[in-house]
Amino acid sequence: MDARLIDKSRLPSRHVTEGPSRAPHRSYLYAMGLTKEQIHQPLVGVATCWNEAAPCNISLMRQAQAVKKGVAAANGTPREFCTITVTDGIAMGHGGMRASLPSREVIADSVELTIRGHAYDALVGMAGCDKSLPGMMMAMVRLNVPAIFIYGGSILPGSFRGRPVTVQDMFEAVGQHSVGAMSDEDLDELEQVACPSAGACGAQFTANTMATVSEAIGLALPYSAGAPAPYEIRDRFCSAAGEMVVELIRRNIRPRDIVTLKALENAATVVAASGGSTNAALHLPAIAHECGIKFDLFDVAEIFKKTPYIADLKPGGRYVAKDMFEAGGIPLLMKTLLDHGYLHGDCLTVTGRTIAENMEKVAWNPDQDVVRPANTPITPTGGVVGLRGNLAPEGAIVKVAGMAVDKQRFSGPARCFDNEEACFEAVKNRTYREGEVLVIRYEGPRGGPGMREMLSTTAALYGQGMGDKVALITDGRFSGATRGFCVGHVGPEAAVGGPIALIQDGDVITLDAVAGTLEVDVSPEAFERRRAGWQPRSTPATSGYLWKYAQGVGPAVNGAVTHPGGAFETESYADQ
Repeated sequence: MDARLIDKSRLPSRHVTEGPSRAPHRSYLYAMGLTKEQIHQPLVGVATCWNEAAPCNISLMRQAQAVKKGVAAANGTPREFCTITVTDGIAMGHGGMRASLPSREVIADSVELTIRGHAYDALVGMAGCDKSLPGMMMAMVRLNVPAIFIYGGSILPGSFRGRPVTVQDMFEAVGQHSVGAMSDEDLDELEQVACPSAGACGAQFTANTMATVSEAIGLALPYSAGAPAPYEIRDRFCSAAGEMVVELIRRNIRPRDIVTLKALENAATVVAASGGSTNAALHLPAIAHECGIKFDLFDVAEIFKKTPYIADLKPGGRYVAKDMFEAGGIPLLMKTLLDHGYLHGDCLTVTGRTIAENMEKVAWNPDQDVVRPANTPITPTGGVVGLRGNLAPEGAIVKVAGMAVDKQRFSGPARCFDNEEACFEAVKNRTYREGEVLVIRYEGPRGGPGMREMLSTTAALYGQGMGDKVALITDGRFSGATRGFCVGHVGPEAAVGGPIALIQDGDVITLDAVAGTLEVDVSPEAFERRRAGWQPRSTPATSGYLWKYAQGVGPAVNGAVTHPGGAFETESYADQ
């Protein structure tokens, strides 16, 4: 495509590259080796969450070079920059997890500020970890410049004495070790082989769930989100994305043309069908919020309720992301959902074509059992369920993928903990009882602050063989690697006086994922008496970013967002 066909008079970069008054600005660009032709081409931001914190991000800088080659081949000028990532696997189980969800906002904010400050015309956003994927997609729809999302790819499974393993096995091994079921030597051997390559955690945990969303919502090229990080085919997807984003500039196709209510419903559908992470019920409302679309936890849960669970993926199933890619990728999953009426086929995507048009040549692979046809599902309803009741007036969420229906109801006395550490100590020391409902509160978006994930606790329970003998509920979150009856996002959260703050040890809690309810056997009158004596708790965050986050973050039901969103926008960046 000839760059001269792109009229820069309406593009943001005209503010730094065009006309005599911008000579000082152009001098900076010349200082970095750009030619006159490159300066007057569209400027494309290539944003990555590269860092040396974890394997999920380590390959992003290399992949960014392929994106830049694609942009240049299409007569665009790529400008690479990095933003942060907080990696959940390393932040898990200690105070560092408070930084995880807030990092989503920092990623979106920092990408927005970089694009705004330098007047870039388009964005290719590259991410590899749980909060960086939604954070990058939030930035795309907030800025509303032509944009394509690239997932860095999943890690390969490890091998431990002849069986495949993931980081989930690693966390559960801690529980096994605590009860003497695994020796120091075995634990040491397992930790050295569980994560053998670059890439994000390999099963349908949060990163791969949101990667699946990126294709279903239309922001990523077909098949691009499925290829594992070490596969060289990733460079071809990256280069193609670089070329395509320049075409999107020419055609003025923008993220909000793509991310519509129907596209959000498609995204929720693939989460449920793949047994994906409950965290999607936090991130999809946040992405919708950036567009000014109402799509809260209850809207997500309504889609979950009517979607069949068809992808046999860990943690509830047998396979990992690599296996689904090799069986036919995310398009295979989407194709059968489309064929049986579960997807909106008329949604636009970054290919410039609709979902239905993208799926036209996708053939069903009968020689695989990773994904079932949507008319013969593993279970008839989705792998993730929304709950509501007197303990969760603003809703809650639970992952039931891989759970037998008769295990999807649980009733027992509450055992209350006011932070994750206290609950983990009880689990580690086995001072809890079979049949209890362990309640972890004051871990919500504001109360934590940061809405921590509880994988260390849930994995330890599974390692002790108690995963289906107790239930957990929290106003915080559970990791995508969590399995068992673990209910997260309970709202209103304890920090604002929600019912979860008022329950006491011994109150009988009933969780019913079949009926979609979360109830506690406490009368409204008893709740009011308890409320009269309740006092807000202080948090560990009395200064710095976490303090700032706690002042402005909203409830989980709306995605735990921190600004008014697209509904209050009077002019988007792309139109300035």
